[in-house]
Amino acid sequence: MKTIWFLPLVFLYFGLFSFGYCKSVSARPAVVNVGALFTLDSTIGRVAKIAIEEAVKDVNSNSSILHGTKLNITMQSSNCSGFIGMVEALRFMETDIVAIIGPQCSTVAHIVSYVSNELQVPLLSFGVTDPTLSSLQYPFFVRTTQSDSYQMTAVAEMVSYYGWNAVSVIFVDNEYGRNGVSALNDKLAERRCRISYKSGIPPESGVNTGYVMDLLVKVALMESRVIVLHVSPSLGFQVFSVAKYLGMMGNGYVWIATDWLAYMLDSASLPSETLESMQGVLVLRQHIPESDRKKNFLSRWKNLTGGSLGMNSYGLYAYDSVWLLAHAIESFFNQGGKISFSNDSRLKTMEGGNLHLGAMSIFDDGMLLLGNILQSNLVGLTGPLKFNSDRSLIHAAYDIINVIGTGFRMIGYWSNYSGLSKEPPETLYAQPFNRSSTIQHLHSVIWPGETLSKPRGWVFPNNGKLLKIGVPNRASYREFVSKVRGSDMFQGFCIDVFTAAVNLLPYAVPYQFVAFGDGHKNPSYTQLVDSITTGVFDAVVGDITIVTNRTKIVDFSQPYAASGLVVVVPFRKLNTGAWAFLRPFSPLMWTVTACFFVVVGIVVWILEHRINDEFRGPPKRQVITILWFSLSTLFFAHIAIFVILAEENTVSTLGRLVLIIWLFVVLIINSSYTASLTSILTVQQLYSPINGIESLRKSDDPIGYQEGSFAEYYLSQELNISKSRLVALRTPEDYAKALKDGPGKGGVAAVVDERPYVELFLSSQCSFRIVGQEFTKSGWGFAFPRDSPLAVDLSSAILELAENGDLQRIHDKWLMKSSCSLENAELESDRLHLSSFWGLFLICGVACFIALVIYFLQIMQQLCKSAPSDSISSEPGSTRSRRLQRFLSLMDGKEDITKNKSKRTKVEGPSFHGDGDEDFGRSSKRRATDLATGSNIN
Repeated sequence: MKTIWFLPLVFLYFGLFSFGYCKSVSARPAVVNVGALFTLDSTIGRVAKIAIEEAVKDVNSNSSILHGTKLNITMQSSNCSGFIGMVEALRFMETDIVAIIGPQCSTVAHIVSYVSNELQVPLLSFGVTDPTLSSLQYPFFVRTTQSDSYQMTAVAEMVSYYGWNAVSVIFVDNEYGRNGVSALNDKLAERRCRISYKSGIPPESGVNTGYVMDLLVKVALMESRVIVLHVSPSLGFQVFSVAKYLGMMGNGYVWIATDWLAYMLDSASLPSETLESMQGVLVLRQHIPESDRKKNFLSRWKNLTGGSLGMNSYGLYAYDSVWLLAHAIESFFNQGGKISFSNDSRLKTMEGGNLHLGAMSIFDDGMLLLGNILQSNLVGLTGPLKFNSDRSLIHAAYDIINVIGTGFRMIGYWSNYSGLSKEPPETLYAQPFNRSSTIQHLHSVIWPGETLSKPRGWVFPNNGKLLKIGVPNRASYREFVSKVRGSDMFQGFCIDVFTAAVNLLPYAVPYQFVAFGDGHKNPSYTQLVDSITTGVFDAVVGDITIVTNRTKIVDFSQPYAASGLVVVVPFRKLNTGAWAFLRPFSPLMWTVTACFFVVVGIVVWILEHRINDEFRGPPKRQVITILWFSLSTLFFAHIAIFVILAEENTVSTLGRLVLIIWLFVVLIINSSYTASLTSILTVQQLYSPINGIESLRKSDDPIGYQEGSFAEYYLSQELNISKSRLVALRTPEDYAKALKDGPGKGGVAAVVDERPYVELFLSSQCSFRIVGQEFTKSGWGFAFPRDSPLAVDLSSAILELAENGDLQRIHDKWLMKSSCSLENAELESDRLHLSSFWGLFLICGVACFIALVIYFLQIMQQLCKSAPSDSISSEPGSTRSRRLQRFLSLMDGKEDITKNKSKRTKVEGPSFHGDGDEDFGRSSKRRATDLATGSNIN
């Protein structure tokens, strides 16, 4: 019975399995049609054709993929023509293809992508690098190579790495060239570099040598010597040949070629004369990691071509594109996808003639196949085949090679992960992400002209024009800059600094000075700097202050002179007078000092009252004792410490501690007072009611400034001083007259100007002084257009002048003209303020407080010990009253210290209180006299 039931189940199982298997097989077609569209007769096309054919053979012979379904590749040539490419694409659409491998050219890709979008047929392009082919506009376009966006990032980082600021670009004038240059411009701008000149070459093959020569002559007249060449191979070789003829492949030039030259170097053996014209060129090549699969395929390639055609990166990407599509189709079938097409209703209405538009149909599951392509994750000959969020292959990287001799040498790599490096990018992917400029390194380069020295990258434009340098034609302070009368020459401190700096440059600077201003009044320096932005001047040399508003529109060199706004005022001699002895201290200092004399006297009286007979007696005598004791320390501070050590006046330890600290404070105050008073009585004092910019702002007095300087803007805009208070002054003589007249006679209360001018003014005007501190910090520099390389080189030259002492010698030559005994002295008060002594007073106050706390704790301890146990009353008020009476009695009571006196010998010294048998005043004077004359103390 079991066998009978088992056999039907077996037949049923195998029947269902056979039915399902046959259904699955039938769902997979025997052949899948794929198109390939590229330029067959180009270098990339010849390599790609063989690579695609080999990839199809490998896929069809591999049983682990497609499971019996074969790929059928139909190849058509577009010749990089948009029209022919569109026609060939439409012919593909009549054959029910599921994908197109290609196209190779950007022009064709833009047109064919529209057809691909409408008919939902994915395009897998292994050769189009145009960065404008985005997934938003062309959702069925899939780039299986690297975008020029990455390549131009690599170029920009190389330019920045070598310290160049500008480049000239020669490009082929089509979508490939224009869009690549646009990407380069954006990447350079991110690094504060720019394209200074660009010129396109028509893409037609009939460009003659004369056209290229005219173009390169224009490039040679430009400032930049860094030239980026982004063209097709035929045009590129023609450019190098003409550049060699014009001497543009020699010293000082830098040539950077994009990957068009790299695949030519890899694919064919170039003639020796062609290589000779490219010596020293830097080339970018798409980086393909080394692997065993790659090595095996390259060995196989040599057997296929016999060594007549080399493999390049685009051939490897073409090979991987076929495998990428095969895996996507396999996943497509596994997900139940079917290769079916439906007619486009829009095309049926357009039928007519011989176009056969109705033959074109929409791939029904094209979106499913596209999704599988974008989700691919496999490893090919070119490395990982995986797309990121913007549909670009991950791990974009380029080799940087240097054309030398009959070949080239590797100088480094660039990747979007690690930037420039000497190590292959795949070795850095496992390390933490770090794009710091400190780790960007490349090997040494042999530059055009067979030199190892990095070219400067720019020269002055070789167009017969001199560098026009604007110079202020000043009417005053001509020591800084002035025009030599009767000539076009200039002289002065600023001119000598500029000339000396230019002489240190390793190249010649052709320039001419052009006067700005009429010489009768100082010109506006703001307008002078603005003339650079309008193209009137190529630079500005003079006493130009570096301020924020100017740095926004021009670049400045390193400051060659320190500057800052200061206040100049007239001063008057301050007579000593009858009350000069009060001037050393400020009123607050006098008040605090007097209070501390009284406080310290009271503290010492409290500490000594119970145990020292000299601090006892009637209240009147005790008050006199406190005052005399405190004030006498002022006059005997220099000997009072010996008195304390001799234990004459104070008995308690706390009293001696407080008194020692107080005597130290008095000694410092006394010494400072004596020094300040001596200075006041013996040194001539200067006085001005204005002590700085703040007091000048608070007043309503008029303020003078130098005509044409930025001081007017700063005073009115930054300090909000009314323009009605500002008076323009032209010459140093105007300064002196306005300051002497003062506000009452139509003059000014003060002049605000930059320190270099003021120092020169005060060197001959001894009746004026600087008050307060500089309230701005700036300097003088030479102005240049934004991103001018001359500004950087001159900054280095100015630093060299400062280091070798030439800058100081130039300064002394023009500006050391002092005839005043108190040159450049600033007015400062000799008065001593509390801020200089508050630390001493704090220490003394803390000592007094601690001594009193300890003393009262001792009193409270004695009070507790002496409290009678039976005197506690039930009335709280009477208890508090008796405690207070006992506390006051204990405070006023005499403590028995005879035991302590028997253990020590009393030393005679100046007494502050008599004992009843001796006159108080006479005893104190005699003892102080004895100590002062050095008598023995018994």
